[in-house]
Amino acid sequence: MKWPAAAAGASRLRKTGQALGAYSKAFTLLMIGSLIFFIALGLLGYVQSRVSGHSPNASMKGLAASVSSRFFMDMMGLEVPGLKEDGQSFTFSQANVSGFLFSLVTDLNPKDPKTMIAREVPGMSQYRSVPLNSAVGAVDAPEDYSPRSEVFERENLGEAGAITAIPGTNRDGAPAEPAAPGPEEAAAKPPVTAGKNVAFIYQSHNQESYLPELPGEKDPDKAYDPKKNVTQVGLRLAQQLEKEGIGAVHSDKNYPAIEKGFNYYYSYKYSLKTLQEASAGHPDLKYYFDIHRDSQRRDKTTATINGKTYAQVYFIIGGKNPNYKENYEFAERIDKVLKAKYPGLSKGIHAKSGEGNGVYNQTFSSNSALIEVGGVDNTLEECYRTADALAAAIAEVIMNAEKVDAQPAPGSAQTGKTSS
Repeated sequence: MKWPAAAAGASRLRKTGQALGAYSKAFTLLMIGSLIFFIALGLLGYVQSRVSGHSPNASMKGLAASVSSRFFMDMMGLEVPGLKEDGQSFTFSQANVSGFLFSLVTDLNPKDPKTMIAREVPGMSQYRSVPLNSAVGAVDAPEDYSPRSEVFERENLGEAGAITAIPGTNRDGAPAEPAAPGPEEAAAKPPVTAGKNVAFIYQSHNQESYLPELPGEKDPDKAYDPKKNVTQVGLRLAQQLEKEGIGAVHSDKNYPAIEKGFNYYYSYKYSLKTLQEASAGHPDLKYYFDIHRDSQRRDKTTATINGKTYAQVYFIIGGKNPNYKENYEFAERIDKVLKAKYPGLSKGIHAKSGEGNGVYNQTFSSNSALIEVGGVDNTLEECYRTADALAAAIAEVIMNAEKVDAQPAPGSAQTGKTSS
């Protein structure tokens, strides 16, 4: 009788040992796999930083900038009881932490039902941005919601448009309707670019409009129009650059009217063809500006400067552009001049990578910038004031760049020296 009992006990021990062995093996494999994963992740990050630099879309700088000061105060409150407030508003409550982790993994906000269907409804989709050089006190990011599907289904989509030099320059004689005069008109300055057209202004989303210019329309997702739109702001910018002495070319191409089977999400593919055409027709072009309109409301897109209201601007950098740093440096030069001349007008430089290929045609030239002028509630008059301010800042940057390019190389004949 003892032998069967001993055999049964040994069998149980053997099964227990096998189970422990299996668990140990699985645990060891998980540990080794995790170790290999994190080592590989670290090596890839190191190689990326050494070879091409960090993408702004994944930078910790952008993550830290998007975290509120309340987060840091609550984090300190974990160790300093006096800083901790009631549990309902505490950042690290179970509800807040679980909500944060859910949003991090799924890119959805449980407290905002709109995000749960935004990917499926074109008019509700939004593309995140990362602040690279925000204005002082600015915490809000640009919001670019796509238009309602029926916006481009109307019969009258407008005229085709074209690429033209600015009227009055006698460069090609092509007529263009001038933008409405702004409150501040100045006499044209002598040409700085020696008769060359060096600046190109275009609009990838050319029908983005402003609700005050569309009588009876109240829906921000329908703020699109074939005539009154951001193209007029781009034209105003080109005209003011001419007055600043900078030769400019403007495109008023209307993509919904000229592209068969127009798809809003292919806008940057359409405008890339415009860039190529403009560059071929005007070989002196060196600086490219894509003018857009933001989707935020008036309280976040308007500044009062010297008693006058202006439409505020964002500079947008393509986060998936491998050479984004060059475009950032170009935008930063304009941004600094604009902030010095018109404090409060710029809302800083942001990186985005959600729409199209995430580069916004900025691989076409390192001197490319996407500028959002105003939001859905601004007026064209406010946008024209901003265009004038932008023209002054851009002209200063271009003039400084042209002066540098015009300097003779050391040892050249112009310096009176000969190279050895």
